[in-house]
Amino acid sequence: MAKAAEKIREFRAEAKFQRTSPQKAKLVLDLIKGLRVEQALNTVHFSTKRMAPVVEKVLRSAIQNATYVSQEQGLDVDVDNLYVRTAIANEGPRMKRIRPAPMGRAFRYQRRLAHIIVTVAEKKSATAISAAADATPTPAAKKGTKKAATKTAAKKPAAKKAAAKKPATKKAAK
Repeated sequence: MAKAAEKIREFRAEAKFQRTSPQKAKLVLDLIKGLRVEQALNTVHFSTKRMAPVVEKVLRSAIQNATYVSQEQGLDVDVDNLYVRTAIANEGPRMKRIRPAPMGRAFRYQRRLAHIIVTVAEKKSATAISAAADATPTPAAKKGTKKAATKTAAKKPAAKKAAAKKPATKKAAK
């Protein structure tokens, strides 16, 4: 029951059908992932990429969604404590276009569109993080045993090579 009370609220905003490829939008979104909202706004504002103003607009919209929903539902959300949880650029529909080519031919190409989604969430307090870390068991012991098993398997072929070299040295001695 304690996990239900500690559920983190996420607030998101979307900008659909943006006239850029998702790859170019991801370059800007990767800059702000995991940053605090204030630092993310500064980063996007001073970026020289063409998609930076669009990403800034979506980020500001997500922040406004957080304040609006918190007021409507009576939640206590601190805007200064928000961070960018996810920033995704998905592929939208493609527009098929035709470019004139030499000798009366035509080449087809596609103009890509992107759907940009930004999600902000409130950071947990330091006491809540330490309490959650104490409650969950660490899976480090299981990973260590798997690594050891693969290392021993790698040593076996090396032993076979050493055995193959011994008969070669006997022939050389005769």
